[in-house]
Amino acid sequence: MTQSIIDGYRLKKDDAFVQDMLTMPLAALQEGAGALQRHFCGNHVDFCTIINARSGRCGENCKYCAQAACHHTSCEEYDFLDEKTIMETAKMDQDAGANRFAMVTSGRALTGKDFDKALSIYKAMKKDLTIDLCASHGILSEDQLRRLFASGVTSYHHNIETSRRFFPHICTSHTFDDRIRTIKAAQRAGFCVCSGGIIGMGETWQDRIDMAFTLQELGIESIPINALMAIPGTGMEGRPSLPAEDILRTIALFRFINPTANIRLAAGRKLLPDNGESALLHGASASITGNMLTTSGTTIKEDMEMIARLGLVNH
Repeated sequence: MTQSIIDGYRLKKDDAFVQDMLTMPLAALQEGAGALQRHFCGNHVDFCTIINARSGRCGENCKYCAQAACHHTSCEEYDFLDEKTIMETAKMDQDAGANRFAMVTSGRALTGKDFDKALSIYKAMKKDLTIDLCASHGILSEDQLRRLFASGVTSYHHNIETSRRFFPHICTSHTFDDRIRTIKAAQRAGFCVCSGGIIGMGETWQDRIDMAFTLQELGIESIPINALMAIPGTGMEGRPSLPAEDILRTIALFRFINPTANIRLAAGRKLLPDNGESALLHGASASITGNMLTTSGTTIKEDMEMIARLGLVNH
């Protein structure tokens, strides 16, 4: 199957191999995923960093999120950060070797003066920095997305989070289709879309497979895979962490279903015994690095040292 995919075949939901991936030895599945990664991505690892530019008080009810106002967490709450702080952070990440920098904001959608402020900061970053720019501002309109693209942003991040079937179990304040519409609008505006989800929220393996195929159908080029870090005070409080083997199997499975995409390590890397080294050799060709939102990440320096040790590069 690995060779067939290299030769141009793409897995379909009813292929027997899809279910076989759930039971075959992990080492065998990882070997194939690693071969696909090397063929389609070479030895390049794409690193992105994020800044939480507006935090907390979100009106949505996503059960996993520390920033939802309906949850009682220790999440920081603050309005949109000032331009100087964001610019300095972006330059620091750029100089440390990151490939991409994203502003992320809480809330259903970034609107009004905060949206205008974001556009102004993106334009300044585009003018003064060389790092690629990504944005994650919720369910934006077509006009907003076009303006965002015109400001110099090239990637838009908008997770589908899980399968269509399971989505209502984790969020009811907006729908799976709201997310799909936003992704398609972002693609029409010219963006490379980054979209993935979270595993370990109570979904089945079939839900994970369905999520992978939804992303395949959408032609998503960057797929972050988050392993749930259950935050006290959220609707996921107390849920046990996924075993490392499940995370590694999911990454390999996503590589087989989306062979040309950047499969991106995100939250939950600390659940892997080697902080993701095995994943980065067997399916994952990208990672979020630096200070992540509400779950601890890995510093850019540590990641640069790790990929050098593995014989990988990021530029």
